[in-house]
Amino acid sequence: TPNPYTRHFLCYICKEYVEDLAKIPKSFLQEANVTLIVIGQSSYHHIEPFCKLTGYSHEIYVDPEREIYKRLGMKRGEEIASSGQSPHVKSNLLSGSLQSLWRAVTGPLFDFQGDPAQQGGTLILGPGNNIHFIHRDRNRLDHKPINSVLQLVGVQHVNFTNRPSVIHV
Repeated sequence: TPNPYTRHFLCYICKEYVEDLAKIPKSFLQEANVTLIVIGQSSYHHIEPFCKLTGYSHEIYVDPEREIYKRLGMKRGEEIASSGQSPHVKSNLLSGSLQSLWRAVTGPLFDFQGDPAQQGGTLILGPGNNIHFIHRDRNRLDHKPINSVLQLVGVQHVNFTNRPSVIHV
């Protein structure tokens, strides 16, 4: 079961990453007997607005005290590392930050949405308590590309661009 841990629900990078997670067809997951779970660090009040915003309809939970993050050794703070350009982040720093700020100010619940210094990560867990894979993000752009995680659990490739696939005959 892939478990992406998000930084916080106002983060534009997390929003865009979860928008791509939302594009994974449930049928792809069912065929591979896989459950996708997102865990965020804000209040449960933010789940419904965040899901509406991103179109995410798979399982989602929150850990406002960040206990799971701590136990899994998820880092706080930004580590300088060349992460390259993520295929899941479409906004640049300025426009993304402005979008995040706008959502914070205009949102119905202007309250705690998580520690902005808390980094997330990705786990593949189960069956049982077996951890098969763990990636701890070193900075906000250091998340594992979704298709590489899906490949590890036997889920077919997903086209995250809005462009049609080219099939060479």
